[in-house]
This record gives sequence, structure tokens and C-alpha cells, in this order.
Amino acid sequence: NKESALQLKEKGNGHFSTGHYSKAVQFYTKALRVAPLDAVDKDIKLVATLYINRASCLHKLSLLEESLRDCSRALALSPRYAKAWYRRGKVNTSLSNYEDAICDLKVAMDMEETCSGKKQIESDLKLVLDQNKTGNSVRNFGGNKHRVDDEEPHAELRCVSSPIKGRGMTSQCDIAPSSLVHREEPYAAIILKTFRETHCHFCFNELPADSVPCPSCSIPLYCSDSCQIQAGGQVAKKYMRNKQTTDMLTGELEQYFSEVTLGSLSDSGVDCYAEHRHECCGSNWASVLPSEAVLAGRIFVKLVELKEHSWDRENIKKSLDLCHNYAQLPLESKMELHVYSIVLLYCLHNSFASDLELNGATIAKVIVVMSQIKLNCMAIVRVRYGDIYNPLNQSKTFSLPGDPITSNLEQVRVGQALYLTGSLFNHSCLPNVHSYFASRTLFIRSIEFVASGSPLEMSYGPQLGQCDYGIRQGFLQRTYSFECQCVGCTRVNFPDLVLRAFRCVQPNCLGLVLDQYTLEHEKHKVHLQHSSEVHNLEPLKEVGELKNEEIKKLAPLIFEESNYPLENHSVCCLKCGSIYDLKPLRGAVDDAEIHLMNLQEVVASNRINPDAISKALGSLEVFKSALHPYNKKLAAAEDILAEAYCSAGQLQQAISHCMASIEILKKIFYSGHIALGNELVKLSSIQLALGDPAAADTIREIVAIFSKHYGKHAEILFPYLQHLKREGHRLI
Repeated sequence: NKESALQLKEKGNGHFSTGHYSKAVQFYTKALRVAPLDAVDKDIKLVATLYINRASCLHKLSLLEESLRDCSRALALSPRYAKAWYRRGKVNTSLSNYEDAICDLKVAMDMEETCSGKKQIESDLKLVLDQNKTGNSVRNFGGNKHRVDDEEPHAELRCVSSPIKGRGMTSQCDIAPSSLVHREEPYAAIILKTFRETHCHFCFNELPADSVPCPSCSIPLYCSDSCQIQAGGQVAKKYMRNKQTTDMLTGELEQYFSEVTLGSLSDSGVDCYAEHRHECCGSNWASVLPSEAVLAGRIFVKLVELKEHSWDRENIKKSLDLCHNYAQLPLESKMELHVYSIVLLYCLHNSFASDLELNGATIAKVIVVMSQIKLNCMAIVRVRYGDIYNPLNQSKTFSLPGDPITSNLEQVRVGQALYLTGSLFNHSCLPNVHSYFASRTLFIRSIEFVASGSPLEMSYGPQLGQCDYGIRQGFLQRTYSFECQCVGCTRVNFPDLVLRAFRCVQPNCLGLVLDQYTLEHEKHKVHLQHSSEVHNLEPLKEVGELKNEEIKKLAPLIFEESNYPLENHSVCCLKCGSIYDLKPLRGAVDDAEIHLMNLQEVVASNRINPDAISKALGSLEVFKSALHPYNKKLAAAEDILAEAYCSAGQLQQAISHCMASIEILKKIFYSGHIALGNELVKLSSIQLALGDPAAADTIREIVAIFSKHYGKHAEILFPYLQHLKREGHRLI
């Protein structure tokens, strides 16, 4: 809508004139989303004007790469736009790209029609020519894409079937730790609704300040021209590829003119299906329906356009080769699938395939695909520390290693996608492979040695040590309709025993005391271990991972069914057999937890006070007297206090509590678990702030853990590691 775009442009101009450049950028971006590509304002294409206005703001904000890209976008639309060439010359000057700046200003001089304008450009050109005599110039067209390297998988995969888990992936060769096992582009992908304004709708990375809208509809935003083109909206390329040459330019200057005006439209080199095209028709159904329904629409359209089937149910199942859990869904979920399938089918009929039959049989096919998506799609996750990178900081600056890091790592689910091969990897709560995403590419990497023929299994949700058995099983049952029978869920293991354990009241006894909830789950595992109900195909884990020797020391009675009561509210120590009531201890722990939660709120609001810390320290003592030393709540309490002391500037106390938390987590998680790496990052940042030489050893451990899980991508996905490594070398 041209009128709306002009109104938003005027608001942006108002903020620019008052020096509120960030606000102005927001309004120019909103205007770009609704401005028709062929609209003209004062003899210049409106979209080109908006790009240049935003480029001016970005230049003022010192976001030079972003500003340069906007200038190039404006010139792709209006190659004879003198103001755009002039702005580009100014930005290139700020970037010390003097040769490009000279070319930009020379073109601007030829395009400018007014005498005063030519005089201003001539003056600026003389200054740049002088600077070019003494400075170094680097060609830079403002690319903003972090390219993932071309590392190839080291494993030969094979899909096999088992009576317990059905189909799954195995390796036909031995796999070393940290080896890339599999990489895959999605069959189809969609951004989640809550991240439409903050993340790219194609690659799912956080949007830069110069986000690019779809030129034909107001829904998607992209981080780059490349992502916009690959997404395949109804791009009116006739407008963007209208190369306007001029007789005034000759030789190298004419070649430069062509490079700039067509540079942002060059092909990405990535063979990608245009998944947004059928949604880009002026309708808004793709923004209204749930993400899963829109994803189903993308899959259906892709199947049709690639001629993999002709709306036949058996061919759909054959093409996708995926299972579904429709029969196990509750009635409410089935009803929801039916409603959204009907709506989606009508939307596809109107916007994509008018010959699509609107009948029960076709609806059933849509329901099948949506059921398959529900069971097989993967959440695309972005991982970051809140106080290392702020998405609102468009310059992509990071905290320096001298600044203590206090926040926990955040795993943000920004999208969901279907990976046909990736969906065949089965689940284990104690996985031997780790999955992650770089852009929209799925990577699966081994985190331990895997022998030839062994199953390759990732985690679909909470892992051993993160949640107890009951929570893990509940999540998997609700989400995927199966009961996990991995080694962590069928064998008694140390993490599940200690996660919620209380301590024995008897002096000098470190035995575990379990509540009835945990005890019943662990006795179920004992029963499975001694029965033939489960023939687990997983190789037995090392003693170090399940910590069998620790179990024998702290909970030998777990295997002796007659040595403790199950029929009343009493519990017993699984080492010495002492029996007592847990109710008073549980009440004391619940009361103490309130002060720790209050301290968290105080830290989050930056209102640290000694009273809040003092009460939390009292709560920690209650925890120590009631909970087992390896209970995960103790680790969380120590972590909260470390963060509070860090915020208060008392780094020595912070480091003490941080180390106490890590020592507990090392008992709960297997060696080198990524959760330990996240906590060690906090510890190293505090050690560096104190100038503690021990930081070098901590950093080495961090690098080893992150490299094991992310390989060569570790420093791309976690740029802060580069800072840590430099500081570690300096300390050595």
C-alpha cells in the first residue's frame, strides 16, 4: 500500500531529523514491507528511496556494512539514482574502501543533474582521492553471510529395523569422537510465529538492521538478498533486473556500474526449492495458520511441483517415507488436525492449485502429512548467552573476556523443519551423537567412539542428568507417543538416582534417600534389568558414564527389594537402611527455595542487595542439610549465588560458588557433556576478570568440549570461544 508506506516514511524522516536513528530505521523497515515495488515518489522508485533513507540512518549508527548493502539494493532498483551513488561513496569512504568510493562518487557526479549537487560531490571526491594516496583500500561489496565450511560426513550410514525401536540409523564403519556423521538441508522448513520479526524466514539467523522484506507481500523478512531469492517469493525480477546503462559511463566505470547494480541479485550458488512462492499471493493465510499447517502446505506443494505424486495417499507415504502417530493422538488433537487440514486445503486450492479436489479423500491425505510432520519434524534451535550477544546490538559486538558472564545458555526454538534422513535417527537419553544447526543445515556429530554396526542415536528432548526419568518419559510420550527404552531408562544409573535425592540423617552416611516418586521409577528399572522384557540393542555404556561403582557405594539397597518399605510414606537410606519421614525435609527445602527464587528476580532486575544474598546463603545451608550433596538443586543454588556475587562485583565469592556448582554437575553428567562446557564458560570469564592463571586450563577444557560437540563449527556458532582462546594463549 503506497499511502501506508509514505506515512511510515514520513515518521522515519521525523525521527531522523531529531537524531533518533534507531527509531527511524524501524519505520523505514516497516515502510519497505508495504511499499509496492513499482511505486514512484518524486520520480524515484519509493522502495529505492526507503533503502537509501535507511542506509543514511545505518551510516549514522556506524553500521557500515549494513548501510553499504542498502545502498546497493537501492541501486539495483534505480541504477541512475545519484543520491544512492553518493551515499554509497560516503559509506565506502568510512570503510576505507577508497577505490570503490572514488568510483561511486564519479558515477554520482555523472548522474547528478544540479550544479550544487555536482559541486558537493566534486569536493568530497577530492578528499577521497587525497585519502587514497596515503591509505590502503579493500574491495568490499558488503556480504553478510557466514558460510559454513564444506566438511563432509565421515560415516557410512545404513537404515536398519529393530523390534523395540523400529527403523534407525547405524554406521557401517567405526566412528571417532567429534566426527561429522551426517549433514542435510531441510525438505521443508518454517519459522515459528513468535520469531517472525526477529529472525530470517529462510536461514533462521537473527535479523540484521538491514533486513530485507519480500518484495511482493508483507509477511517474511530476510537477513540478506540471497535468503530472499532462495525463499522464492513472487519476486518481480523484471523491475530488479532492468539494467539501465548510460552513454556517459565508459570502460572500467561502466563495468563497475554493472557490478554494483546487479551484484545483490547474483545467484547464491545454493540449489534451493522456492518454498514461499505459493504463499506470496496477497493473501494472509500463511501468517494466520499454525506453523505446522503452513509447513504441511509447503511439503504438499513441493511434492506436487516435483511430480513425486498425484495426490495419492500411498504415493505420499512413499515419497516422504515417514511414520505417524495419528492413531495414538487424543481426540482433541485429532479434531485439531482435521480442522486445520480442511482450512489448509481450501487455502491451497485458492492460491496454488485450483484443480485440487476438495473432498474427504484429499483431506485425509493432508491429515496424513500433518501427522507425519507432528512426529518427525525437528525444532531448529539457536543457542546463545544473553550477556555475550545482544540481538539488538546490530554491530555484532561481544563482551570481552575481562567481563564476567553470568547468564545461562539459552536454547531458542526459532523454527521447525523436516529432514527426511535426519528423522530416521532414533532417540536415546544417553545419546552418542549430537545434532545442531548452522543456518538451516542440520549437522549430526558423534560425541563418543561408535563401533561399526552400533546404532546412532540423538536426544529428542531432555537428556540423562537434565531431567529425571519420569519427566523424560512424560515428554516423549506426549510429544512422540513412545516409551523410551534406552539404556538410561532401563538400567539403574547414577544421575537419575541423585538428581532429586535427599541426604541420610545419620552422621557420616552419604547414602541416598529417594522419595516414593523416584524410588518407584528406579525399582521399575531394577525389574527390567533382571527380566527379559527389554532386549536393549544399545551397547552397554562405560562404567564411568553410568557410575555403577558410585551406585554400589551410595545406594546398594536399591537392588534388594525386601530392605525398604514401599507401602507407606516412610523412606529409607539406600545405604544404611535408616527409615524416617521426608515430609519435614521437603517442607524446609520448599521454604528455602523461595529466597533463592527471589534472589534470581533481584539479579534479573539489577537490584542486588546484601539482604537478598544473605537470605539465599541461609537457603543454601538448608539445602546442604537436607539434600544429598549431588542433588541438582544444590548446583542450581550455587549457580544463582555465583551470578548474584558476580553482579555485586564480588568475584572471589562468585568463583567459589561457580566451582561448587560445576563439581556437582560433574557427578551428574558424563565427562565432557555440553552442559559442563556452558558452566565452564562462566567460570573462565570470572577467572579472567580476576587474572587467575587457572583460566588457561578451564579454557582448554571448554574448547575440548565444544569441539567435541560442534567440531569446526564451534567458533562460528560461538564466536566468544575465539576471545577465550586468545586470552588462554596469553596466560600461557
